Amino acid sequence: MRRLLLTLLVALGLPAAAQDSERPAVLVADDLFITRDRELVAQGNVEAFQGTTRIRASAIRYNDETGALVIEGPIVLNDGDGTVILADAAELDQGLQNGLLRGARMVLNQQVQMAAVQIDRVEGRYSQLYKTAVTSCKTCNDGELPLWQIRARRVVHDTEAQQLYFDDATFQIRSVPVFYLPRLRLPDPTLDRADGFLAPSIRTTSLLGTGLKLPYFITLGESRDLTLTPYLSSSTRTLEFRYRQAFINGDIEFDGAYTRDDQLPDETRGYLFGEGSFELERGYKLSFTIEAVSDSSYFTEYGYSDEDRLRSDLTLSRARRDSFVRTSLYNFETLRPGELNSTLPTVVIDGEFERRFFPKAWGGELRFGLEAHSHWRSSDVDVIGRDVSRINGSLKYLRRFTHRSGLVTDAQVGTTFNFFDITQDDTFAQNHSDIAPFAAVGLSYPMARREAGGASQVLTPVVQLGWTDGSRLDIPNEESTRVEFDQGNILSLSRFPRPDRRERGTTAAVAVNWSRFDPNGWDTYVAVGQVFRSISDPAFTDTSGLSGVRSDVLLAGQIKNNAGLSLTARTLVDSDFDISKAELRGGWSFGKTTVEGTYVWLEADTAEDRTEAISEVSLDGSYDINKQWSASADVRYDVQNSTAATAGLGLTYNNECVSVDLSVRRRYTSSTSVEPSTDIGFNIGLRGFSASNGTERYERSCGK
Repeated sequence: MRRLLLTLLVALGLPAAAQDSERPAVLVADDLFITRDRELVAQGNVEAFQGTTRIRASAIRYNDETGALVIEGPIVLNDGDGTVILADAAELDQGLQNGLLRGARMVLNQQVQMAAVQIDRVEGRYSQLYKTAVTSCKTCNDGELPLWQIRARRVVHDTEAQQLYFDDATFQIRSVPVFYLPRLRLPDPTLDRADGFLAPSIRTTSLLGTGLKLPYFITLGESRDLTLTPYLSSSTRTLEFRYRQAFINGDIEFDGAYTRDDQLPDETRGYLFGEGSFELERGYKLSFTIEAVSDSSYFTEYGYSDEDRLRSDLTLSRARRDSFVRTSLYNFETLRPGELNSTLPTVVIDGEFERRFFPKAWGGELRFGLEAHSHWRSSDVDVIGRDVSRINGSLKYLRRFTHRSGLVTDAQVGTTFNFFDITQDDTFAQNHSDIAPFAAVGLSYPMARREAGGASQVLTPVVQLGWTDGSRLDIPNEESTRVEFDQGNILSLSRFPRPDRRERGTTAAVAVNWSRFDPNGWDTYVAVGQVFRSISDPAFTDTSGLSGVRSDVLLAGQIKNNAGLSLTARTLVDSDFDISKAELRGGWSFGKTTVEGTYVWLEADTAEDRTEAISEVSLDGSYDINKQWSASADVRYDVQNSTAATAGLGLTYNNECVSVDLSVRRRYTSSTSVEPSTDIGFNIGLRGFSASNGTERYERSCGK
């Protein structure tokens, strides 16, 4: 019996793992006997098991002398790795490596099925299928043809190479032939990576016309691959590429394109994006980013990126529980109209170190920080070509006291030291330095309340008094030109984003935080805060909300529930109840619909290079029409100028055997280098093969 089962496993070409002779073999049948001709017969509901492999048949006959093996159907063979063979009958020769299965169907990885009049087994490795129909669409016994299929005179399945070879293949949609190929090769669905074409796409734009993208995937070993995508239209000849490589301690990826087109006929255009990260010894991490483009209008014309400022960097860092160190080299390039790279800081060197200590004798925490920074402009013109270097350090002691009454006291004291070197600007002295001691005491009194329904509320009033000594150095404002006043820095001693600016004098911050958590529904959070100072700081712009001796009132809140609704808002209100900044973000998922949106309001402020107010709303949403169809839309609208910036529509169809995506996008904005354009994209992919895009699985039931 054991020999019979092992014979079956080998004869049907199962993987070596399933042929493990050490595993127990079981044969179950209504009748099991040996004939006078020394033929072993198992008949009536025959099932054979070994490991994860299972064979079911009406009868199995094995001649021990000749080695002839006959299996009577219906036959169902499942190897436990996703391959299923169904046949009406099977005959195998004495070598157990060759034979045939009649009226057979092979299902690979529950994705691709191949129906054939006959399957020949050759050398235990190859399966030759004759008069074959191949599809990844689910076929039902209702006579309906699959959405697509490939009909071939012969299909050879190489189980070792995991490849499918087609002879005289015709691709059909329903019963309509679309194209014919005398030879075709596709990877089977069990192969993770294979050379071959990926799903093509069609792109139509008002600037470049209608073009075809046909990606080709190339494996370069187990840890590398390259994808080349020719993009051809009446106005462009572009070769896109993507290179990926994995290492033991990291990975890299490069994306780019090389273009010759009618937009700039005498120039070579293109872009290169790259990124990588590596885990080094002693906990260090090395990462890099590369972003480069030939001209400012390339991205908007080809749709590769929405970036209008490019950043390339090389960073070495290490983060531990009580220390952090980082050093970075940056290169910036602007694509914005009206900005010149020669007058902007394009090369930046930045580094920081921070260490925490916990002295047992004193309690609390002692923290030391050091930051170095330098930026360089390529212009040699005085003032506009200014270069700045600085070193900033801080030493501070922090301690928290929790009193029996519930009052919490947070105290800190310390000092900062700062050194600046300014060159190529005769309006400022070259060297500057100062020492600025500081201290702060904060009081908070959290109060909690439990409601009868299980919800809880927490109310926390907070007051902080702070002091920073000294006067600000006479240096240009290079890095702290944009200040955001929010609930994250309301208790900071300095609300400038970078250490080239620091608030001075005495300040007081008052805030109230309230939150309510309901396990059955709504969660709510509200924060209100304001800052008072002894002297006004002219470095704060009017719309920062921090100018004058009394800041605007900060209002922030969030609401969300279990039904999929989420709203987050933040605004600044002055003493005249005028709003200088406002932001509202929200999302709602209900049923088959998902909607997300953002509204931003910024008052005009010449100090922040904003000559007119900004009022903009962005909306995007999707709707699942049914299990296969979904629609999406998005729009970005300039309320201030009553014009749309961008708008897009999308329609997607997905089932178990095909994916189709249609998108239309319109960009309305224009500049001296970019014109308004319309972009139409069409993608179609056949599911089930290794070379097809996407890893989603879709199931369809017969009769539905």
